[in-house]
Amino acid sequence: MEKNAFKLEMEGQQIYGYQLINKHGLKAFFTNFGQRLVSLFVPDKSGDFEDIVLGYNNIEGYLNSKEPYFGAIIGRYANRIAKGEFTIDSKKYILHQNNGPNHLHGGTQGFHNIVWDAKQISNTEIEFSRISQHLEEGYPGNLTVRVNYKLTDDNELHIKYFATTDQTTTINLTHHSYFNLAGEGNGTINDHQLLINANNYTPVDKTLIPTGEIAPVKDSAFDFTIVKDIGKDIDNLDEQLKFGEGYDHNYVLNKSNSSSKEVSFAARVRHPKSGRTMEVFTDEPGIQLYSGNSLDGSVIGKNGKFYQFRSAFCLEPQHFPDAPNQSHFPSIILKENDTYTSTTILKFTISQV
Repeated sequence: MEKNAFKLEMEGQQIYGYQLINKHGLKAFFTNFGQRLVSLFVPDKSGDFEDIVLGYNNIEGYLNSKEPYFGAIIGRYANRIAKGEFTIDSKKYILHQNNGPNHLHGGTQGFHNIVWDAKQISNTEIEFSRISQHLEEGYPGNLTVRVNYKLTDDNELHIKYFATTDQTTTINLTHHSYFNLAGEGNGTINDHQLLINANNYTPVDKTLIPTGEIAPVKDSAFDFTIVKDIGKDIDNLDEQLKFGEGYDHNYVLNKSNSSSKEVSFAARVRHPKSGRTMEVFTDEPGIQLYSGNSLDGSVIGKNGKFYQFRSAFCLEPQHFPDAPNQSHFPSIILKENDTYTSTTILKFTISQV
């Protein structure tokens, strides 16, 4: 990637590009506009490197994209909040409705559309930070946020989130890269083999807000407890798949304690032809599977290829959608003097089978 293609001043703030590289040659390229992971080069079983995340070759692509979340941090609240409102201590807060009647991914000016302060710590580590002001996008409290990315020599990308607030608020941060393990723009992800460590998921209504039910995946199209191709059941007549035009659902990860901060295995994806395999580990209680249903072939990516329907998947570790309005879901409340933390690890390996 050309760093100068990501150099721009926007409203008095400087946008730049940053590269991480480990001893095995894995390369991650970031921009401080939305903390985007612009490129991630990973080898296949022949040793050939491919960029496996969708995106653009320059900052203008991201500023003008019809897919606003490519590679970005999502906040203050990942996923959807019903009717764009919630109540804390008897006070109602009104958010921007940017997804039909609902609030999605922090709003129009969510964390994905913000220029972050960046500090490159080493060739393998970078940290982004900022203060989200009280009532930014409608959320209460001045929220101080710090996110650290480290590319280890074990071929792992560690993402660690930290936040504090000066008054009670809601928070749910995640990372939103669109992955194709065959290489960005190289066909659909229907042949990618997926395993999710979840016996249950949260069904949604027609606006993709959870109904409140925790439903078993067994004997349904949502069962990835045994490895299968993402595309195997994706066109099933299941009403849930019709609502999302494919997978766009939160999985309840198998954990002995939903409030535990232990990092554990969440999911594994493998592309058989290349051998590239990605595992996800997290301390979050849920993970959102999204099968690239909004991609329609109109977006041209980094190598001049059109991003076709379902040509990427997202696996977003998170708390549950609409948790501010569903008290039986794991808590997303952050109080003054407390610290929010969250950890995600993406581990890349090669399968020769």
